[in-house]
Amino acid sequence: MTEKIFQRSPVVDYIAISIGAILMAIGIGVFLVDAKVVPGGVSGLAMAMYYLTNGALSVGLMVWIFNVPLYIWGVKVLGKRFGIRTFFGFTINAFFIDFFRGDIPGFGFVRLQDTQTVQNLLQNDFLFLILIGATFLGVGLGIVFKFKGTTAGTDIVAAIMQKKFSVKPGQSIMIIDFMVITIAGLIIEFKDLATDKPAFLLTLYALFLLFISARIVDVIIDGFDYARMAYIVSDKNQEIAKRIMTDLSRGATAIKTRGLYKNIEREMITTVVTLKELGKLTDLIREIDPDAFVVINNVHEILGEGFRRRI
Repeated sequence: MTEKIFQRSPVVDYIAISIGAILMAIGIGVFLVDAKVVPGGVSGLAMAMYYLTNGALSVGLMVWIFNVPLYIWGVKVLGKRFGIRTFFGFTINAFFIDFFRGDIPGFGFVRLQDTQTVQNLLQNDFLFLILIGATFLGVGLGIVFKFKGTTAGTDIVAAIMQKKFSVKPGQSIMIIDFMVITIAGLIIEFKDLATDKPAFLLTLYALFLLFISARIVDVIIDGFDYARMAYIVSDKNQEIAKRIMTDLSRGATAIKTRGLYKNIEREMITTVVTLKELGKLTDLIREIDPDAFVVINNVHEILGEGFRRRI
């Protein structure tokens, strides 16, 4: 029986967005702020203001203050695309950044950044500290995106730039992140906040952080278990299709094609298999027709019989 696409409850989405925003808050507030490695975007700008004021303005508060006008701007220009989930996401994120750092009144005892583990990493294993921060940040942001939320910030600016000036979102985000990291680096340099690591080295760590967290976001959204789609051109396409259906229990589709080099019309077989089945597929194709032409692509989303439901 074909698997049905289900309608997920909004409550599940909000719970997941909360979890993602909290994980991001841990990555930023516990691991990155005191390391002075800026993740870019509004969070990075908030950290820059924190450094500029010598901690007088908390990071979470500045995240929220910077995001509110961006949110209003986004709703005004783009409509309800950036709705309540966006406001909810950046508010939860901002609150828990300050909560974990002990900057919320009455919760000054929390201060997870002062735990022995974090301090030991800060002093003795700085790279691993940044990797942990990047992981929390990437996993959290990936969860937020996967459940149709955002944390505002550069997402809104990028969307507006695309609508107003046809600038690709990826380019906008890259430019903004680079500017924020540069500003933070200059603040760290001129206020002499760098201790045993120069400001330029911290800037390089920040770029490394962006790369790692971005890759983790992709993994969270797409998943580890990519399937594969194969396009098979062979003179023995019927035999290959039959073996795919019998040996692998997978469906196959024949598409009429015409090779331009020899101007020959034939059918091309296409099928989708899991990673575990890919080896079996290539083996049976090689067994039937060693000269077959095969193209294999990653597939990130499959809905239907034989493949697990993606949340």
